[in-house]
Parts: sequence; structure tokens; C-alpha cells
Amino acid sequence: MRSPITYRNAIFILILGIFTYLYGLDSRFAPKNGDEYPYMHIVRMTADAGAWLPLQSDMDGIKNTKPPLVFWEGIASTHWGSDWSLIALRWPSVLYTGLTAFFLFLAVARFSGNKKTGLLAAFVWLSFFATYRYGRPFLTDPPEVFWLNLPFLALLYWGRAAFDSKALFPLLAGLSLGMALLAKSFAYIVPATFALGLFYWRWREWRLSRVLVQDLYKILLTATLALGVFALWFALDPFPEAIWKEFILGENAAKFEARSTHYFLDLVRGGDSIGMLILTSLANAGLFFFVLVSTLHQCWRQRRFLSVEESLLLLFAVAFLIVFSLPSQRSGRYLLPVMPAMAVLIALHWERLPLWGFRIALLLQFILLSALAWVGGSLQLSQFLGQPGIWDYTYWHWILMASSLLLVTWGLISAARCKINALAACFLCYCALTSSLSPLEGTLGRFDQTTIRAVVAQDLWVPCDYRAKDEEYRLLLPGAQLHGYPAKDASDLSLLMSAYPLVAVHSPIGVEPVICDSCKIVGKRMEMRARHSDAQIQEMLMGRIGEHLFVNEYLISNSALAQSPPVSSTASKDACR
Repeated sequence: MRSPITYRNAIFILILGIFTYLYGLDSRFAPKNGDEYPYMHIVRMTADAGAWLPLQSDMDGIKNTKPPLVFWEGIASTHWGSDWSLIALRWPSVLYTGLTAFFLFLAVARFSGNKKTGLLAAFVWLSFFATYRYGRPFLTDPPEVFWLNLPFLALLYWGRAAFDSKALFPLLAGLSLGMALLAKSFAYIVPATFALGLFYWRWREWRLSRVLVQDLYKILLTATLALGVFALWFALDPFPEAIWKEFILGENAAKFEARSTHYFLDLVRGGDSIGMLILTSLANAGLFFFVLVSTLHQCWRQRRFLSVEESLLLLFAVAFLIVFSLPSQRSGRYLLPVMPAMAVLIALHWERLPLWGFRIALLLQFILLSALAWVGGSLQLSQFLGQPGIWDYTYWHWILMASSLLLVTWGLISAARCKINALAACFLCYCALTSSLSPLEGTLGRFDQTTIRAVVAQDLWVPCDYRAKDEEYRLLLPGAQLHGYPAKDASDLSLLMSAYPLVAVHSPIGVEPVICDSCKIVGKRMEMRARHSDAQIQEMLMGRIGEHLFVNEYLISNSALAQSPPVSSTASKDACR
């Protein structure tokens, strides 16, 4: 088989990939999942308590929502909360993602006999949007993916030596899977041991009797040790009954309850159906969705001629798909651990894959980059903030956009460059997305130092549309005593100014807020809006982007309420909790 990638291209993509995963790591607008805010809250509260366990939280029902490993990592990386920043919280996630890619390279290079194929497998996995989205923020997914994949990558790397190991490999696999359970959930022992059993079954040439005699005890030993590592949580926590109630029953057992109509009806139709599970799992590949589809189609057509390693990779994915089709809550996020296996299949079939999947990827990249360039250009040239030059990009941004579009166009024109350009352009798209929001990461989207000093130790009410959203404001206004009110009231200035002595309010771009006689504007910044009406979307498509995509956020103090508690009904419950 020809080499799927040249070393010159490999070095370029390696540098590009490292830059992509580090660029904008501290961005508030980085692609992520909303769980990051509650996880940050639990880390901060637990660190403030000064003990590793029990986990602490002010949120109702969200305390023992996940095992403690990821929270311990957050406590350690922030030095018990003293270095409270997104970079400090997120760098362990990037490290986990990088280690997964590295061990993926080692395993594939070993069993394929081609280092370039190993590099390609690692690059393809890093190019998946789900890897970028979940592999950088402060979430449980990076450690889960790493520890779950490590034993199976070891089987692919050592082959017969690992499969025939009587004690060493089962013990190491048990420790690795135990770390995965301690990072995510004990439930992952089911698909992991199921996949391990299928691996042994395939290695014994589908002879069940040999598996029962030679390998069953290894699987049981691995599972027992993994569950033992997870059980440390119960043993070390002073309130194990709370873990049982909140995590075992609330977080896991509840996922088998009917979500819409009936368990079996939900299985075959609707947003929680098994069909949607398959679709969202494939969508984890992001821009390489159709490349993955064409790879699986080719694997099916050549199923009688697949190598042992290819069979094992497919069995790994099938095991997780079967197990996670059983809970009533079905999400492609649960199948993130199988995406490295999908990337390996793409790398192994790279030279034989048809071009149509890559051309669709290039077309999607061209549309995305063109849209970002159009929006960015419209914002920079318009005067939606009342004066030109406020929303301003550096020359490097436009160099990035132009070179990315040229690379994509080159791939669309040249069949020889189609595949490799499509791979490189995935990383460029992520960089372009981060760079397009860079003005908001500067002074435009942040309060000045005078404002920050003015609200230190002050009670401040901020809009919340998600639990623990105040953790984002804690990064913007360190030292303030934050409370939440419903985000739907953020534009109701009269209500908010009469209810809170110090409050963050939203006002349309270009419209100065009308404040009461005893009120004063303490600070101002610009924020991006999350929801828009149909009319606003139509006007944005006509070019009026800035007026509807953003709002001004003002901090307003009311001296008449400074000595009295909030009186409005909106203060009855903290909306961030």
C-alpha cells in the first residue's frame, strides 16, 4: 500500500494541529458543552472547602453529578483555586487529548507497519469536530476517552503478547478502566468489558469455548479491579449515601426511564431513537461526516477481507453502540470513545476511499469559511457601534481567512490534493472560528480595570440562562459576590434597577440605557446574544449583523437600594442555581 501522507505534509498538519488546540484555549466562546460551568462551580466550591471530598456545590441536585477525578484534576491544576483561569482548568484536557493521539499513533504504526498511517490516524481523530469541541474544555470526556481507549490500543500494539497475558495485561487494563470509571461513570464498565470480550472472541477465531476457558477470568479480573478503583469514591467520601442517591440513582438509573412517550416507542422514533443515536455518533466526525460514511460503507463491502485489526476496531464501536442504545437517553456524546477507532479505519482505507466524501468536506469548509469572512468583513466595515474601527481584526486574521479559502479551493480543483487539503482545512476552520470572535476577547468584550476594582466584594446580580453561568462572570469580574437572575429579564431595565442595588443589564447596540435618578453606570462591555427572532435573523442576512448579534452590557448601581436587600420576586431564587 502506498504511503497515505508525506512527511512534509505530516509535519505541516502536526504544527497546525498543535496550534489549533492551543489557540484560544482561554476563550469564553470556544466550542464546548454547557456542563463546563457546573464543573467549574464544583471545583471552586470544593477547593474553597479545603478538602478533596466530599464534593461541594450550591446547585440543587448537582453535587455528586460525576465521579471526583476530573474535579480533583481541576483543583490541582488551579492550585486549589488560586490560579482561577480557563487555561489552568483546560490544559489537562488538552494533555489528555494529546496523549490519546500519541498512543493512537503508536498502536497504528505498530500493527500497520507504517508510521505515516499512524500519524494520519492521529491527525484524522484530532480533525473531528467532536474531538475539538469536547477535547479542550474542562469536561469529563478527555480523561474518559483516554483511559477507555488505552487497554484496547495496548491490545492492538502488543497483539499476541497482550492477548495471551495471564495477569499483567488484565491488571493494567483494570487500573486503566478504573480511572475511566472514576472520571465519568461506573456504567462504562459494561461497554468496555463487552468490547474486551468481543476482542478475545475474535482473537480466538470465534471459538467461544476457548474464550471461556482461557480468557473469561481475565475479563472478570479486569472488571472487578476497575469497579474496585471506582469504589474508592464510596470508601473515601464521608457521605456515601449521597453518592448513591445523586449519582447511582439520579444520574445513571434515571436514564432508563421513558423520556417522551414509551421506552420502546422512543427506541425507534424521535430524538432519542437508535437511528438518531447512529446519526449523532457519525456527526461526531464533523466535516468528515461523509468521509466516515464512505469508510464504513467500504468496510461493509469488503467485510470478508478485513484484517484482524480492522475487525477489532469495528467490534469496539459495535459494543459501545449496542450498550448505549439501551438507556432511554441516547446521545452521540456517549460514543466519543469509539471515534479514535473510526479515525483509524479512515487512515487504513485512506488511499482507497473515493473522493466524493472529501469533496463534500471541502465544500462545507468553503461555505463555513466564506460565511465567517462575510460576517467578519461586514462587522469591520459597518459602523454599528457608532464609530468605525471598533470591531477590528488584525492583518493575521485576514491572512488566515484568505489562505484557508485558497487551500480549500486548491483541494476542490486538484484531485491529488483533495484528501490532504480537506484534512488540513478542518484545523483551519477551527482557527478561523476562534479568530472571528477575537475582538470580543479583547477590551471590547471585557470590563476595564476600574470597573473590576469597583465591584470587588460587592453583591452583583447577573443574567443566567444556564446553571452556574455566573462562573463565566467570575472570570470577567474576579472578586465580586455574584448572584443570578433569569436572563429573559436582562432587557427589563426598570424592573432590574428597582430590584437590585448593583446589576448587569442588556441594552441594544446604539441605545443608551435610561437610568433612574439614583442610578449610576459603573461599567460597560459588549456581549454576544444567544437567541434571535425570525425578523432579526432576516435583517442579519441583509447585512445588519452587529445590531442583532450583539448587545451592550452595563453594570448599573442604585444608591437608593444600597442598604436594603432586593425586593423583586426575581430575587426569590438564584437563577444560576
